[in-house]
Amino acid sequence: MNRTDRLVAIVMFLQGRRLVRAEELASHFEVSVRTIYRDVAALSEAGVPVSGEAGVGYTLMKGYHLPPVMFAAEEAMALFVGGEMVKHFTDASLAEPMRNALLKIRSVLPRDRQDDVDRLAASTAIHSTGNDPESPDQRVLLPIQHAIVGRWVLRLDYHGAGRPASSLRDVEPLGVTFYQGAWYLVAWCRVRADLRQFKLERIRRLELLGERFAPRPDFSLPRYLEENHAEAGLLAARIRFSHRAAERARRESFIGLQEEERDETGVTATIRTFSYTWLAHWLLSYGGDAEALEPEALRSEVRLLAQKALSRHAGVEIRETLLT
Repeated sequence: MNRTDRLVAIVMFLQGRRLVRAEELASHFEVSVRTIYRDVAALSEAGVPVSGEAGVGYTLMKGYHLPPVMFAAEEAMALFVGGEMVKHFTDASLAEPMRNALLKIRSVLPRDRQDDVDRLAASTAIHSTGNDPESPDQRVLLPIQHAIVGRWVLRLDYHGAGRPASSLRDVEPLGVTFYQGAWYLVAWCRVRADLRQFKLERIRRLELLGERFAPRPDFSLPRYLEENHAEAGLLAARIRFSHRAAERARRESFIGLQEEERDETGVTATIRTFSYTWLAHWLLSYGGDAEALEPEALRSEVRLLAQKALSRHAGVEIRETLLT
């Protein structure tokens, strides 16, 4: 971090706290205490109202605020991904505040940064399936996002599943997606001359080449994921949700709800799954807010699990009655 950036960061650090010791600032910015003394003196000379007392600490004069801060491209991208993960993997009560916070952040971005975030949003799909979210390696994810937004060709050193060694692939990055507990890059592979998914954790090294690729206006990340997973042999099921439950289901289903039909009492939609047994367990977590309509195999799985649960709880109730 150069000195100018550090001076701005010190003001932001002080702005968020009442009193800060020089030692705390030195530790946070990984510089010496003497450097902090010089930085604070420079801020005072520049008109920033920093007051301090020896042995006590520094504070900003009440009412002083920095003007809106401009975010770097990497910072804006990191905030977008963080916000999307909060919306998908935390309690629903946090989704609306996070959405509002991201809108405020977006409002202070320059127009070109806003366009970058819009392109990134259209090229990102995050879906929860009950797995603990894997934190993406920013050393891999940020260059990929930069390449997606700028349409830069990437060279990957990729170690595919079941292969003894890694291989080099030149790809045109089109989107990133999180599902089934892992992050993937969706790209046009120039070696295979086709669309491919690359698991981020299997990318050993990547290089941003100085070549731009032509846009692919016919490509849609949601449509690609739907078609790709359908070809992978996913099973379809028709489910009825209450409106409240449908909102949760959209967050947790890894390719979302499809063919939705809404009315005053709820939403009927198609869900695709790798296993009706897994889907039955998931549906029971909704209690009376979800009903399996089709196929009969899924309804049978749900009935069987519900009967087992009822039997166990009924047995507990009987034993408790006998004990009393």
